[in-house]
Amino acid sequence: MNMISDTIKYIGVDDLDIDLFESQYVVPEGMSYNSYLIDDEKIAVLDTADRRKGEEWKKNLTAALNGRQPDYLVVHHMEPDHSALIAWMLETYPGVQLVCSAQAVKMLSNFFEGVDFTGRVVTVKEGDTLALGKHTLQFIGAAMIHWPEVIMSYDTTDKVLFSADGFGKFGALVNETDDWACEARRYYFNICGKYGSQVQMVVKKMAALDVQTICPLHGPVLKGEALTEAVRLYDIWSKYEPESAGILIAYASIHGGTAKAAERLGEILRAKGAPKVVVSDLSRSDMAEVIEDAFRYPTVVVAASSYDAGVFPVMHDFLYHLQIKNYQKRKFGIVENGSWAPTAGKTMRTMIEALKDCEIVEPMVTIRSRMKTTDEALLQQLADSLL
Repeated sequence: MNMISDTIKYIGVDDLDIDLFESQYVVPEGMSYNSYLIDDEKIAVLDTADRRKGEEWKKNLTAALNGRQPDYLVVHHMEPDHSALIAWMLETYPGVQLVCSAQAVKMLSNFFEGVDFTGRVVTVKEGDTLALGKHTLQFIGAAMIHWPEVIMSYDTTDKVLFSADGFGKFGALVNETDDWACEARRYYFNICGKYGSQVQMVVKKMAALDVQTICPLHGPVLKGEALTEAVRLYDIWSKYEPESAGILIAYASIHGGTAKAAERLGEILRAKGAPKVVVSDLSRSDMAEVIEDAFRYPTVVVAASSYDAGVFPVMHDFLYHLQIKNYQKRKFGIVENGSWAPTAGKTMRTMIEALKDCEIVEPMVTIRSRMKTTDEALLQQLADSLL
């Protein structure tokens, strides 16, 4: 059994069988559903797990309890991958009290029809505390990271922040590597990316606390340099600032003509000294990875074929994802392709103009079916505008 401290135990589980997290994110390295237990005069269980791994989690809980009865189940987040076993806990342990936010109380009946929660719930808010003996949990409001009911808790004794989905990442713990940022970045921008201002509020609250350990609901426990780096990156990400110098070229090509133009632009940019150029085929790349790169770099080129008097659907989907994730503060270039009536550029421009504080540089390059020698000069001009 993994120990966070002398009295805080890890009782979470790995899921190596899952193919899509939240039915949309590819997770080739699996997923962890983290849960913790504080063994004190009163025992607090911190979150449960996904029903997919319920039996394994129950065994971990039973082993950690070692014959004792839990007093509290703290629910930081009501999403089913963390709360699926709430009803089982209340039925199995008649003395346990459910500790959660007022918003979470409103959601309980959504997930657990017919369960009687009368007299079983303790509602907490920002600044409230829960005394367990030597340990005291101090609650921190974290609404919209990334659901409205989310709370975090801080153990004032061992200086541990239980951060809900904050500071989480894709991947099972058994497959964990030293490169936390790679999958944490993809996780953050696709799941929490819309809520930068709310994340900033939590980062500022953390600065007032002596946080020595972060225990998220997904991914590894963070301490020392790893914790410091995670907080640094969260501060950058939640301000919508670029993390690295570079240019993303995202293209949507039907018969290969747009792909050739995108690849040629990438060659020109590299020749002109661009520090990093990433070229992604939206029809074949993991959309979540491309969204991650769009947030990572300060400059994006969208290159797409015209389609049904608009734009090829995968490009529309990409730009729609940026819109709903509150994408902002970036520079864009546009390359369109059209054999008889190019419309992709107009559609993409309209979608980009709906983003906050995003600049479109000129010229917009129009390709007619296949790139011609005369198009080279315009690609050169666009490259100069992007650098």
